[in-house]
Order: sequence, then structure tokens, then C-alpha cells
Amino acid sequence: MDSSKKIIDYARRVVPLSDEEAGEFASAFREVKVKKRQFIVQPNFIVKNRNWVLEGAFRAYVVDDEGKDSTIAFAIEDWWITDYNSYILQKPATMFVVALEDSRILELSYENEARLKKSSHRFETFFRVRAERTAAFMQQRIISNLTQTAEERYDQFIAQYPHIAQRVPQYALASYLGMTTEFLSRIRNRKTG
Repeated sequence: MDSSKKIIDYARRVVPLSDEEAGEFASAFREVKVKKRQFIVQPNFIVKNRNWVLEGAFRAYVVDDEGKDSTIAFAIEDWWITDYNSYILQKPATMFVVALEDSRILELSYENEARLKKSSHRFETFFRVRAERTAAFMQQRIISNLTQTAEERYDQFIAQYPHIAQRVPQYALASYLGMTTEFLSRIRNRKTG
């Protein structure tokens, strides 16, 4: 299936689009190949695109003053990833986004997104629904980090995203879950042993 059809099918799961609207939506994106370990977002640069993953896997993370990194998000096929604070506010990024595998993405520029939203309430609705779902997910993640044990967070992640746990490095999963790699290893050993 070509990339235009994939993004149109994805959009139509959120809002109804005529063939003309679907063509306009798909034409706003640009397909880009990304090599494993290649960065698509780096701190101090203003993010110009939000990225929809066609194939591959990505990790968004921040690094503190002591050099410790913390995973903010993962993205695989049909997921979006960028530094949203930088993209939405058009200010310098504070995180890295790196490819964990050779990947293909569809980039949507800030300008093209603004044009789409201006041209049709359906496009505006699409991006509003995506933003609402992202906000709900982030709130749930914060709540689980505050109310669940590390093991409960691991169990929940594995139950919801078993396919992701197999594709991301253990250190990245551990930092996403708020634990050390060693502690994650002990949890996994208890579960499988």
C-alpha cells in the first residue's frame, strides 16, 4: 500500500473525507527515509514537522544536566512523534527524537498543517481529535507514574504494547517506565523465571 493511501486510511478512521479532501490531506505530507540512529529532532532547533510513522520505530528523550536520559515517548507504525512543545509553539526543541530502526515517515510541516486546518473544518477536527487523545494519554501516563509501582507500570505497558517492548532497547524501556535497566531486568527475570 502506498504512503498516500495509508495516511488517508488513517485520517478516515478519525473523520470522513471526500476523495478531494483525502487528496488534499495526503499531498500535505512528504515521505522521508530515516536510517537507524538518525535524529529527526534535536534540542535547540525549532521543530518544523510533525512525523507520522509509516515503518519503523522512534524514541523521544531528554537529557538532564548530569547526562541521564529519560524516554518521553516511543512511536511505531501509525503513531505520531515530534517535540510537540517546539512544533506547536515554534520555539527551540528540548528533546531528541531518534530512529531505533531503519524507518519511513511522513512529515507534515507546520505551514502545511496550518493550511489544512484553515481550508476545512474536517482537517481542524482531525488535528483536534489527535491532540485530545494525546493529552488524555499523557495524563494517564502521569497518573500511572504517580500511583503505580514500577512493576505495575511494566505489567501495564506489556499488556498494552507487547509488540513495542520487543522492538525497543531495554535501557529505553526502563527509562520510559522510570526505573533502572537493572531493576527492569530483575522484573523480567521474575516474570519469566
